[in-house]
Amino acid sequence: MRHATAPGVGDPPGFRLGDCSTQRNLSAAGREEARAVGERFRRNGVAARKVATSQWCRARDTAAEMAIGPVVEEPRVNSFFDAGDRQGPVAASREAVLEALTPGPVTVFVTHQVNVTALTGAYPASGEIVVVRKKGEELEVVGTLKP
Repeated sequence: MRHATAPGVGDPPGFRLGDCSTQRNLSAAGREEARAVGERFRRNGVAARKVATSQWCRARDTAAEMAIGPVVEEPRVNSFFDAGDRQGPVAASREAVLEALTPGPVTVFVTHQVNVTALTGAYPASGEIVVVRKKGEELEVVGTLKP
């Protein structure tokens, strides 16, 4: 899932992961989107084993607002928007997702557009979910869910 609406692109120069005041954050509409996505999960009986999130505040806040399972930080799905060499971060993100694709309740990843696009070829809107399944050692896109 791409994090919910956080107006702008990228992050301000000098942003710090541990300091939300230095980052691009969710808008009020973004918080509502995240809550609505969580409600859709509950209404449709989708159980989440966990919600693995990027360490960026907008991703962590999206995961918390959804309230669909325990939220855990997963650095391997951190944004690599400003990374010069993306090969390592893409491989790490892929590894995290493939490890989570096991029978039973789903793991929801809250991450960034650049990560989702690199792994799936999909270009998700804010709050959009790209549903994947494991096909060998690759990810197969099953569909998308708009916020």
